[in-house]
Amino acid sequence: MATESITCGGGSLCLRRDLVNLPFPIPLGRDSVTRSKQRLAISVSAMAKRSPKRLKYSAPPRKGDGMLFVEVDPLGAETWKLEPVIELLKDGAVGVIPTDTVYSIVCDMKSRLAIERLRRIKDIETSKPLSILCHTFRDIDTYTMGFPRGNGQGQTNIFRAVKHCLPGPYTFILPASKELPKQCTRYGAATKYTSRKNVGVRMPDDAICQAILEKLGAPLISTSVKWPTQDEWMIDPVIIADIYEPEGLDFVVDGGIRVADPSTVVDMTGRFPTIIRQGKGPKQEWMIVTDDEVATSQKGELHISTAA
Repeated sequence: MATESITCGGGSLCLRRDLVNLPFPIPLGRDSVTRSKQRLAISVSAMAKRSPKRLKYSAPPRKGDGMLFVEVDPLGAETWKLEPVIELLKDGAVGVIPTDTVYSIVCDMKSRLAIERLRRIKDIETSKPLSILCHTFRDIDTYTMGFPRGNGQGQTNIFRAVKHCLPGPYTFILPASKELPKQCTRYGAATKYTSRKNVGVRMPDDAICQAILEKLGAPLISTSVKWPTQDEWMIDPVIIADIYEPEGLDFVVDGGIRVADPSTVVDMTGRFPTIIRQGKGPKQEWMIVTDDEVATSQKGELHISTAA
């Protein structure tokens, strides 16, 4: 396996590229040797706690013998490594992939058994809604009623504004179409959505996630990965594998450690696009927050600009 050797003083230090990915370029010029040694020592020390766990998954991807663990370049330069993952998803597997926010547990949206396994692995009730990850607006239009496109009679063309946000770190709640499996409808509290069937839709701006969706040719059921006993997101794929492999997880796609910053959730089922959770996606001028809904209603229709 490929190594890199750095000469420091009278000795040399060899690093395995697959186990240690330094967060900075290492200068190799003579004038910067001292600084390189100091920064290298700090980095190696900081990563020492994680190296043994990452070593556990450093072997080539395996299928049919425990969980499949695949390390992929976060920029999407190694999408060929995803082929075994695609095969597993088509066979009804449940696994973890990165998005542009946090990691998500996913499965085939048309496999009832896979969805049941996903709920069991995550330990979530059947009443809890699940989102879908989409590759294109065509997917969104197929499994939801879509974004309002205007009717020439006063209805606002929200679709034109949304195109400037997607792909991006947003979850849009839309009325579900008949094509969507009933296991993932009714987004939100039962008291508010009992008579309606809605679903959260995501189109992540992440190269790995988009490559998986494109190769699969269909959306995925999705729920974010959290600690089993804490309401906090898990951002290290190695730790996710350690925690969830015993629960029956079939694969993990390692796209690097993420920042614990979830998507911004926007409810599109009411009169105005309303933010019900502020996350990574910035508030757009055509969105309102829950407290502003009454004030906006009194002032009239919300003005939507599609210039930016």
